[in-house]
Amino acid sequence: MGKQERMRVVSYALFLVALLQCRFLAFAILDPLDFLALQSIRKSLNDLPGSNFFASWDFTSDPCNFAGVYCESDKVISLNLGDPRAGSPGLTGRLDPAIGKLSALAELSIVPGRIFGLLPQSISQLKDLRFLAISRNFISGDIPATLGQLRRLKTLDLSYNQLSGEIPRSIGTLPELTNVILCHNHISGSVPPFLSQVLTRLDLKHNALTGSLAPDSLPPSLQSLSLSWNQLTGPVDRLLSRLDQLNYLDLSLNQFTGPIPGRLFSFPITNLQLQRNLFYGPVQPADQVTISTIDLSHNRLSGQISPMLSSVQNLYLNNNQFTGQVPASFVDRLLSASIQILYLQHNYLTGIEINPTAEIPLSSSLCLQYNCMVPPVQTPCPSKAGKQKSRPTGQCNEWKG
Repeated sequence: MGKQERMRVVSYALFLVALLQCRFLAFAILDPLDFLALQSIRKSLNDLPGSNFFASWDFTSDPCNFAGVYCESDKVISLNLGDPRAGSPGLTGRLDPAIGKLSALAELSIVPGRIFGLLPQSISQLKDLRFLAISRNFISGDIPATLGQLRRLKTLDLSYNQLSGEIPRSIGTLPELTNVILCHNHISGSVPPFLSQVLTRLDLKHNALTGSLAPDSLPPSLQSLSLSWNQLTGPVDRLLSRLDQLNYLDLSLNQFTGPIPGRLFSFPITNLQLQRNLFYGPVQPADQVTISTIDLSHNRLSGQISPMLSSVQNLYLNNNQFTGQVPASFVDRLLSASIQILYLQHNYLTGIEINPTAEIPLSSSLCLQYNCMVPPVQTPCPSKAGKQKSRPTGQCNEWKG
């Protein structure tokens, strides 16, 4: 065999070795622990009828090419289970504890579906986890206190499940939390202090939370706070005065008490929902209010209505104890269609200077029923306002006394 031929054979042999190595690497690049963990996760979950999410999960090929699996080097760093397209039926089954073996995982999300059972304690082993979102499923049991070991966690979304028990205080100590969304569960107990100075969203609505909120229990970084539909109590004026970055606030349907701080109305809020509580005292914004929607209805608020509120587009002050005349600035803005909703029914108001022949714009709604006056204009009111036009004289005299 000549020298050239030998060189050709050696080159071909090296090529075959390289080809075999490449082929081997294509199937063996993933860390074996991650490979086994994905197999366990797949065995415990199934597509709901109409979902084909797991069609690509063929373990004779590279798992890094599976739908929802993202790798870096030989590790899984992101796992998004289920078809994210709107209307996808999602998955069913249980979340296998093997999830805790994906040691480099930074992101774990599951689309809405019918996943049930407990949240595995092993999730707390994922020390690099930054994003955990398992919403709109049927996860039950307690929130593991060991989630407090996920010191790099930024987003925790376990909303719309069947979770019960209390919010572990350890979660409140996580230093990098920016979003906590635990709404629409059966969580009870008190709201723990949240120490993260970068927390921007806290959504705990529709639970069974009780107790009061300490003045320093939430950080001033909060931009969105929703605690509605709970059984929370006590004053919040000192707490709210600190939260000057808020752009959304919903504390409705609780039993909060005390005054509403005037400072609150100068915050960059677009929607303020404080209805159906036990707030009392006057409402006194320092400047003209720029919040577009304010609902303070069904409280125990009193005193005269501030003209500073006449710049609000949708204003609900009904079912309180307001007295005196309605400021003229409200009439001007109502007739110019700047105010869309002005609900003042069920108070102790004594007058409003409006021409009985004035035409309220079709885009505006005014309700004055059940006050200490005969409404000078007849306007359609919500059915819950009742049919009585004025409050009985005896009640008005008693209130004045």
